[in-house]
Amino acid sequence: QVQLVESGGRSVQAGGSLRLSCVASGQSLERYAMGWFRRAPGNEREFVAGVAWHGGGGIYYGDFVKGRFTFSRDTSKNTVFLQMNDLKSDDTAVYFCISSGERGQGTQVTVSR
Repeated sequence: QVQLVESGGRSVQAGGSLRLSCVASGQSLERYAMGWFRRAPGNEREFVAGVAWHGGGGIYYGDFVKGRFTFSRDTSKNTVFLQMNDLKSDDTAVYFCISSGERGQGTQVTVSR
């Protein structure tokens, strides 16, 4: 069973940047699809970015990203990252990663105007 632990969320001003991390244990990131999602209060879960199965697949982004976020991973550390630039107040949410049907606790991102 995979375990996922996110970190890196905090409060920032609009226009700022953050880098989120998600460390996986119990499975190799090279073999499974993995994605970042977010959920803002009162909203449904929203896909942010992710990689398809077996790394040979492409990296996909939610429509709202518009080039501001970058998904990456370090297989040697079994970690995926989400670099977020030009943050907006609408990006305020709990961000979490999902893989193999499991999700982490999430990390809170708050963007102030």
